[in-house]
Amino acid sequence: MTSMLLSVMPMAFATSVGTGIGVDVTTEDFPPLVWMCDDRVVEDDATEPGRVSDDDEELVERINNYAFEGESIHWTVLVMDKNKIDQNIDVFATIGDSQGEGNDIEVNCIRIGCQQRLMDQCNAQILEEEITECDDNIMDMFECTLTVETADSMYGEYWVTVEAVDGDGLSGTMDENEFWFFNPVIAVSVDGDLAFEDVRPGALAYSDTILVGNDADDGSGVMLDMFISGTDFYDSSSSGARCPTTNQLALDNFRYFVTNGAYSSLGDDNDDAVDADRDTDDEGYTNIEYGIGWNNPDPFYVNAEILQDQQVGPYYTANLLAPGAEMALTFRLDLPEPCNGDFDSGQLFFWGEAI
Repeated sequence: MTSMLLSVMPMAFATSVGTGIGVDVTTEDFPPLVWMCDDRVVEDDATEPGRVSDDDEELVERINNYAFEGESIHWTVLVMDKNKIDQNIDVFATIGDSQGEGNDIEVNCIRIGCQQRLMDQCNAQILEEEITECDDNIMDMFECTLTVETADSMYGEYWVTVEAVDGDGLSGTMDENEFWFFNPVIAVSVDGDLAFEDVRPGALAYSDTILVGNDADDGSGVMLDMFISGTDFYDSSSSGARCPTTNQLALDNFRYFVTNGAYSSLGDDNDDAVDADRDTDDEGYTNIEYGIGWNNPDPFYVNAEILQDQQVGPYYTANLLAPGAEMALTFRLDLPEPCNGDFDSGQLFFWGEAI
């Protein structure tokens, strides 16, 4: 029997061996950024247009931070979210007691699409990075219009801004928070009484000086444009009054002298665009226009201002009163001759229009 011995030698085979490591990528939760573009305007309403602005026109006369029912504030804003811009992002105007996020939502904004023509007006910047080009994947623009509601739901001082909230609940606001007094109470105060006692027919009589003031809410900043009007006067008793030809004491027998700061009716411009009868005499006393209601029967503008001096645009700045400010008025009666009766029925009216 023949035997064979088989010998096996160690060998290395051509094969690869490896191992793996996991990769963990966390994307930054990017809160929305909001920039106000150069498109902010305050508009008047149709309820009571002012001396200059009408419904849906820019409220150019409003120089202090108050607004009334129906007036509106409009912003165009650019919103960026590096995670994504989609239908889950919500942009709205808010009002509340503090600056920044989390105040009450008053109105949702309208998506208008990122518009390259507006980009230069937005001054969008992240640290040193300037954002100058629209990118629809991460940017959009919105128009926001906040209209002041009635005093039942909007009265007092509020911080106002535009806020964006994304689908993850992250939020951001534009830097330019605004501070407004909505629906301030406006009022005219009259301190003093008008009484002419034992006036001799054919003589001049002067009243005590009274104060007419702006009694609007403290802190509201409401500026009042001041006006005066009146009626004829009558004897409420059956006394056989006559002054001089009938039982009526005409308004044109009354005039007034006014001072407000550095100005007085001695410098009155005597402008009258209604009936051209405004007249201040050499003593500085001005006649009074007829009227029993605001702008009744004729427009009061450039006609029935208490003091016409220092005109800037359509306004006489000497005729404006800030909250708490007062004008001093002295009245003069030129009682006709003959005259008989006690004329106690009739009124003088003082009007203040918020500008």
